[in-house]
Amino acid sequence: MLTSLYHRTMALADHRHALWALALVAFLESSVFPIPPDLLMIPMILARPSRAWLIALVALVASVLGGLLGYAIGAFFYDSIGAPILEAMGKAEAMEAFNTRFNDFGFWAVLTAGVTPFPYKVITIMSGWTGMPLGTFIATSLLARALRFFLVAALLWKFGAPVRDFIERRLGLVLTVFMALLIGGFFLVRYL
Repeated sequence: MLTSLYHRTMALADHRHALWALALVAFLESSVFPIPPDLLMIPMILARPSRAWLIALVALVASVLGGLLGYAIGAFFYDSIGAPILEAMGKAEAMEAFNTRFNDFGFWAVLTAGVTPFPYKVITIMSGWTGMPLGTFIATSLLARALRFFLVAALLWKFGAPVRDFIERRLGLVLTVFMALLIGGFFLVRYL
């Protein structure tokens, strides 16, 4: 069953509309969606390594544009949209204390969240809510997301064949580890 699902996912990753799907997920992940675009990027690059740089570029552009939506949610709609999103992630209580320190370290917060698995949407909404300068937010988002997506693309472009072979031979183990990391990440974000 897992092998069939894997092969179907790889076929979908090579679909003619896969880049549009990636763009949509990367855009939404930066403001409201909880699933990282890496979940689409990785099979897309493994399916077509020659398109690794294009895939990373699409994820970068869509993610930064989605980050601007998150910024707007924080700046203009925090009470009605931003707060419920952050409450769902368990971050509402820490908002006031975080707000007082955020802009002092805003560059580093955006950079860290943009590169690491920390939910980028939390920082995009916070950047708008705290009034971080828009130019700083955009420049830092471009840098952080480029580092993240192009690093993933470079690693998969360089080592994609062995990675794909490993995944295909140990699909059950890879899926179990991935799910444990995903669930652990959600618990970590929820209780930090």
